[in-house]
Amino acid sequence: MKITSVRATPVSDPIPEEQQHRTDLGTKIKSDSVIIQVETDEGLVGLGASLGSPHAVCAIVEYELAPALIGEDPIYSEFLYEKMYNGSRWKPSLERGFSQPREDRRGLTMEAIAGVDIAVWDVKSQAMGLPVYKVMGAVRDSVRGYASGGWAPGDEAEQEMAGYAAKGFTAVKMRVVGRDGFSIENTVRRVKAARRGIGPNVELMIDAHGSLDISTAIRLAKALEEYDIAWFEEPISPDNHSGLAEVRRATSIPIATGEREFTRFDFDDLFRYGGVDIAQPDVARAGGLTEIRRIAALASTRGIKLAPHAWGSGILFAASIHMAMAAPNCHILEVSQGYMPMMYDLYSEPYDIREGTVYAPQRPGLGFTLRDDVFDRFKYVPGPEYIF
Repeated sequence: MKITSVRATPVSDPIPEEQQHRTDLGTKIKSDSVIIQVETDEGLVGLGASLGSPHAVCAIVEYELAPALIGEDPIYSEFLYEKMYNGSRWKPSLERGFSQPREDRRGLTMEAIAGVDIAVWDVKSQAMGLPVYKVMGAVRDSVRGYASGGWAPGDEAEQEMAGYAAKGFTAVKMRVVGRDGFSIENTVRRVKAARRGIGPNVELMIDAHGSLDISTAIRLAKALEEYDIAWFEEPISPDNHSGLAEVRRATSIPIATGEREFTRFDFDDLFRYGGVDIAQPDVARAGGLTEIRRIAALASTRGIKLAPHAWGSGILFAASIHMAMAAPNCHILEVSQGYMPMMYDLYSEPYDIREGTVYAPQRPGLGFTLRDDVFDRFKYVPGPEYIF
């Protein structure tokens, strides 16, 4: 089997004004993604996706990555990843046994590589007649999900989070910054309301999107410890690994982070600082399924749990499901509760999510089929995803 083409198509998902929400990132007005298709001479097509700047990612896929993959066998997924990651030096890298990465090895380039890697795994698994997670090495067929939302202001957080628990989720996540802005007092009020809504037996996580400074994050963590918080996600900038360790040492609340890290090398640095209890690599950013397998193994050596960041598009959610089923240290998976048609209406088949549990798809590959109208319905719209 040989790869005959690698195509990348930008797509957008505008959000109606009544469905828009504001966080520390601003008001989200649309979601962008890139759908990547890897085609073979046997008629199989693998699907991947990226979260990076659409036109830039498409250019990297078309002009940098596709020429390196055309004519190659997708069964050799590890080889193809190394070829993309090391660029022109892939051959001496493999011969000498150590990475010699291309200069543009992070950011948009890695997001493009990640998207192609997912598509390679999809087509490879289709060729083998098995779901991706079984080809990777299955450890389970289902995993607990957590409802990820929590934008409601003030006491309205009680009703919002209670609604997630009513769906059967035994864990829920809310944003530190709601639609009414941030203060420690306001966040404590919202968390207190959320705990009232879900009761004592549902896990409650909080997410700051890296928006706080060290001292504020520590003060907030101490103020929230009495509400039994399961994890404090990205309390400060993900660039500040030593600062994350400082926050972790100052609170009994576990620290989660990783959605904006690239490759196992970045995670290795994060782990060495001792700043994380739960690692959250994003399959669209950290390097696709190939690299997240390595990150998961690295985390397991330090007793760090895995909880993949699962956001953006249906392809990325599907890939995250498979990753969760194949990583022994993955204990839970994010399930978005936001307005996201590009996640939930992308496929002809529905996800199997029942009473807060996510079940693995059983069809070969990622296990889902794009709807016929996908590229018309989600036609790319230029412009920013957020306005502040």
